[in-house]
Amino acid sequence: MRYLIAPIIMASLLMSEHNAQAQNIETDEQKMGYAIGRQVGESLKQNGVDIDAGAFLRGFDEALEGIESTLTPQQLQATNMKYQELARAKQAELAAAQSAGAKAEGEAFLAENAKRKEVKITDSGLQYEVIRKGTGATPAANDTVSTHYKGTFINGEEFDSSYSRNSPAEFPVNRVIAGWTEALQLMKTGAKWKLYIPYNLAYGEAGSPPRIPGGSALVFDIELLEIK
Repeated sequence: MRYLIAPIIMASLLMSEHNAQAQNIETDEQKMGYAIGRQVGESLKQNGVDIDAGAFLRGFDEALEGIESTLTPQQLQATNMKYQELARAKQAELAAAQSAGAKAEGEAFLAENAKRKEVKITDSGLQYEVIRKGTGATPAANDTVSTHYKGTFINGEEFDSSYSRNSPAEFPVNRVIAGWTEALQLMKTGAKWKLYIPYNLAYGEAGSPPRIPGGSALVFDIELLEIK
């Protein structure tokens, strides 16, 4: 038992020593140490895999002091591979939970939004509201168009805007998310619509990391400026 206790005592002492040193972050060396430690800590937390902090500090100190590794190269490699596997599994689990939550919120939002008389719904489930009717031509799937748009989540938080960049976006109609492809082929040039797009017509269950979580319903204000 004493052979198991000794590393724990050592780890505790190392942690105490590091915590004491962290009280004052003044010199460049202290700031660099803190910044690197913070970065590693945030990365570990984001990956969601539990590790032993004492063992982490032991490995950290041994590496800095040039002490021979407690684990063999083969053990280190196998452990690193296991960590990567666990991290991927945790991230997949977290993404699935977030996607399920986002889908439920999006479905509730769209169900309520569909009750508004201004909102039209296509067979695919796309919802739209005509803000301004256009008078020009309607693009085909293989046309390239120029648009101005603003994209938000259902809570109103903006995630993208060509207005903010003061630069219209140009793209082929059939090379964007399905909700846009469908809407653009219903719009006339000069029109401005508000789109309410279910997740399956947007970025699906995978989302568009890191900005758009999987399962997200999205809202777009879009102006069809020109067909190229």
